[in-house]
Amino acid sequence: MEELLKQIEAYKQEITAFTAQNADEVEAFRIKYLGTKGIVKNVMGEMKNVPGENRKEFGLILNAFKVFAEERFEALKESLTATDTTTTSNIDWSLPGDPISAGTRHPLSVVRNQMVAIFKRLGFAVAEGPEIEDDWHNFTALNLPENHPARDMQDTFYVNQNPDYLLRTHTSSVQARIMEKQKPPIRIICPGRVYRNETISARAHCFFHQVEGLYVDENVSFADLKQTLYFFVQEMFGKDAKIRFRPSYFPFTEPSAEMDISCTVCGGTGCSLCKHTGWVEILGCGMVHPKMLDNFGIDSNEYTGFAFGMGIERICQLKFRVNDLRLYSQNDVRFLRQFTGAV
Repeated sequence: MEELLKQIEAYKQEITAFTAQNADEVEAFRIKYLGTKGIVKNVMGEMKNVPGENRKEFGLILNAFKVFAEERFEALKESLTATDTTTTSNIDWSLPGDPISAGTRHPLSVVRNQMVAIFKRLGFAVAEGPEIEDDWHNFTALNLPENHPARDMQDTFYVNQNPDYLLRTHTSSVQARIMEKQKPPIRIICPGRVYRNETISARAHCFFHQVEGLYVDENVSFADLKQTLYFFVQEMFGKDAKIRFRPSYFPFTEPSAEMDISCTVCGGTGCSLCKHTGWVEILGCGMVHPKMLDNFGIDSNEYTGFAFGMGIERICQLKFRVNDLRLYSQNDVRFLRQFTGAV
């Protein structure tokens, strides 16, 4: 025990005499004296060799030695801080600060918000639903027969564990869920992400975004549908935008139409975007099929309605002239920065 006490005194002299010129030397002190295999740890381990009647006294000596080493370590750190030339007194506060880049919403979010705001002014409420949908709400209730091409595995992502479930192929499934639990009048828009089993390219992607609308009430006519879409186009693209309707077919509307607007890039004179026709198709629409109303217990003899649906990417393409769909999901900061201030 006498020998150990002499050794502790010798360590104290070493610790007192230790000086450090930089952080590395302070760290070397910590490792040597306070590390897991350091001197303090080894000295504390000698407690097991001390006779029982002397352990209390010796324990106090060991604890004091440990505190002594720790205090010396803190003093060495403080001495470095005191001599560090990088202190607040040496900072030139008149220098300009580091620039902070302004954030921005994603271009699809910008366009989506604009579309929602326009339809809200017409009294449309926003409705949302699940992206993993069942066959009834995504297909059958919307008057799609079992052999319809949209059910083909080449177009739809089905869930392997339960083939009756799938990733929704359109937000019309939200319309189905609303009609299922709400009676007319119904006036909603359904923005959201949808999925198709497509090969990814500049013109196609396996997921994209839609905004679909539904209005069901008494005496709703095709003229109401046209005026609603006229208002939307003029608010989104300006008063000079021209519109035309072409007859089409959709299983959940009758009659059905597709709507084109004059090309925003060439002004209708013809370019690659409009395939030199001067027109760009932006949405499908029509009067809600009576059978679809009956599927949800809505009397088709009393109520009529219209529906429409459009891709947000297509509207974004016409607004910002972005022709490659892949850019929207690559999260390239160089691309996103171009839309700062677009809100």
